[in-house]
Amino acid sequence: MSGRSPTATRLFWVAVIGGGASLRYGAPAFAATVAACLAVLLHRLDRPRRFRSLVRRIARRHAATLALRRRQECFVDAYGNTIEDGWLRERAYFVERTVLPLIEERGFSDYVEPRFDEMVEIVDRIACAHELPDVIDTPEDGVAYERYCAELLGEAGWDARPTGASGDQGCDVIAEKSGIRLVVQCKRYGRPVGNAAVQEVAAAALHWSGDMAAVVSNAGFTSAARKLAGTTGVLLLHHDDLSDLAPMRRAGRRVLTAGR
Repeated sequence: MSGRSPTATRLFWVAVIGGGASLRYGAPAFAATVAACLAVLLHRLDRPRRFRSLVRRIARRHAATLALRRRQECFVDAYGNTIEDGWLRERAYFVERTVLPLIEERGFSDYVEPRFDEMVEIVDRIACAHELPDVIDTPEDGVAYERYCAELLGEAGWDARPTGASGDQGCDVIAEKSGIRLVVQCKRYGRPVGNAAVQEVAAAALHWSGDMAAVVSNAGFTSAARKLAGTTGVLLLHHDDLSDLAPMRRAGRRVLTAGR
């Protein structure tokens, strides 16, 4: 039986067992064997539908988060083009880390490669279909955007203030809550933020004796920025994330906190 598909294996054994029963019990056993073979074939034919249904169920459990990440990772650049690179990476990441393990667990491991794009498309449709609260237009001016971020932190219970345009040493907003100091650099960009901002805010956290450091942007981050943030412990946030940002401190070290 080596090399045969599960369906072929099931049909083989149904035929063998059913054939033996038919020889002993006659027509009723033969009819039952035929019915069992048809059931196996129908189950096989229905497999693609069951696969798509499973992917949809998985995605719907995370629909709100997916919709929010889609909004955060899509932006309009200085030329009026909608940039979705961050969202394309995010949805592929969701499929690889969240969908595939469950798909394989449910016996669809043979669908992983040939139907990867189909899974991505299902995730995209679920994210697009989920309604989010209306987004508030963010200020276009950089200084106004810093004040806007400080206000969002204030609404979340932080004592936050912009540092001003000069002498900030890479820090645009200082915020404190529960004895934790947060150092923030704000970037209102028309393109993903690079790793220079991560370097600057990491240095600013040392200068301002910060427990946490974060870069906040409307436009997502480059892969280099994400890699450096993972090394330095800098948080990379969309301004939507500020409303539920909690204070934290890396154990035994008053500098940075681990990023998400």
